Amino acid sequence: MTRRRRRTGLRPLIVIVLLTLGALGGVLGAGWGPKLGLDLEGGFSVSLQPINEATDDSLDKAIEVIRSRVDALGVAEPEITRQGSTIEVSLPGVTDRERARELVGQTAELRFRPVLSSIPGSIEDLLAESSSTTSTIAEETTTTGDVTGQSAGSGATLLQEDPTTGSTTETTTTTVPPLTGYELTPREDDDPDQQVTLAEVDPDGKVTSTFQLGPAGATGKIVSTASAQLSQAGEWSVALEIKGGDGIGQFNAMSSECFSRQATCPSGQLAIVLDSVVVSAPTIQQASFQRDQIQISGSFTESEAKDLALVLRYGSLPVALEVQQTREVSATLGSDSLRAGLISGLVGLALVAIFMVAYYRLLGLVAISSLTLSGAMLWSIICWLGESRGLALTLAGITGIVVSIGIAMDSNVVFYEHFKEDVARGRSVRGAVSGSFDSAYKTIVKADVASLIGAVLLYLLTVGSVRGFALFLGMSTVLDLIASYWFMRPLVVRMATSERFKDRPGLLGLALPKEVEA
Repeated sequence: MTRRRRRTGLRPLIVIVLLTLGALGGVLGAGWGPKLGLDLEGGFSVSLQPINEATDDSLDKAIEVIRSRVDALGVAEPEITRQGSTIEVSLPGVTDRERARELVGQTAELRFRPVLSSIPGSIEDLLAESSSTTSTIAEETTTTGDVTGQSAGSGATLLQEDPTTGSTTETTTTTVPPLTGYELTPREDDDPDQQVTLAEVDPDGKVTSTFQLGPAGATGKIVSTASAQLSQAGEWSVALEIKGGDGIGQFNAMSSECFSRQATCPSGQLAIVLDSVVVSAPTIQQASFQRDQIQISGSFTESEAKDLALVLRYGSLPVALEVQQTREVSATLGSDSLRAGLISGLVGLALVAIFMVAYYRLLGLVAISSLTLSGAMLWSIICWLGESRGLALTLAGITGIVVSIGIAMDSNVVFYEHFKEDVARGRSVRGAVSGSFDSAYKTIVKADVASLIGAVLLYLLTVGSVRGFALFLGMSTVLDLIASYWFMRPLVVRMATSERFKDRPGLLGLALPKEVEA
């Protein structure tokens, strides 16, 4: 019966160790590591300046929108500050820095414009493709199709069978449509009340289409939210929700014009424009929509759908901003600081370990093992959050982890001192261990909850690096509670009830009272 209880008591310890080793092994096997913040890894900083005079309220609101946009990119620990009328956006170790730079730099008003007409690519591209080309393909079919995406008269593909070879010769003839008005409108002349000509570009900056657009029918202020969705058929789309009242009224007015191919929208397309660039130009399929039943579909990749949803959600700012300067932030200073911090942390940890072992003997080793377990769990969580959520580890976060080492050691000390006091009062080692932990754990919980409350308040009420400190301190505190109950407790109980230490309490740092020794 006694042996069975002992085995049962070790089950929590075995479970927590196996879970920790499994998580750590998974992280290391996947090659994941912690993402470092701006102060450790470097990144880039963008300075944004309002084009016209702006109020303090509008600048503060712009910062909120930019922060939401950056957070949606999966960037953790961004530094977004205001210096006078200049907004500084500093982004650490972004996976795709060019994409982040483009999205942060797109600060103009989001506009919905009807498409009057369009051509594929730019004027230069269309002129270059106007010559006839001939190629041979191994099919015996004849078909006619639209090449340019305009009316059938603007270009066609004719497949003619060669009777001597049995192959097919493809002759493509492109008739260049009138190019009047397809000169791009300069960004400074992009007036929402005027007709403009704007381009759609790919991630490499190449023009994919050029659009003649009518006056803006609405701005991004009518958008309530937008999100990328994956259909059961495996196709990505964007679910768009418009605000009620005037918002859906403006949207349906544009939809009606485009659906009925009125002169204001003869192509039936409605362009989504941000910072004088056409982000998307979907074709309107019905005259009116319910505000929460709008879907933009097409040949989207996951990244394209998420980018479009991001632009729709956070594209509008209360003030027009322009990029004044973009600076690369060196990580040299951060690397030196990280090295110095790690060295000082390891020295401090070594001194703490020496003290714990010298004073508590084997119980000191238990404390170090418990701290190692907590560290392994924390490392796994940091790596996983960095990979899945873009969480960045900063100097402030490292400071929070270092502070948590003291909290973890305090938990062990509280338990061990209760244990020693109970034994000194005359209780046996076996009889004292369980009761002393129950009493000590109440104190540990109260102390850790107090630290956790402080960490939560700091995280909610602050921004920037202070939030990193609070986040890592809070995670470490929670892990300390787990390690104390599921690892330290069963291991110390097993040692205290072992026959091996029955007559040698000094190995556990315990001193029996004289009357018990006699």
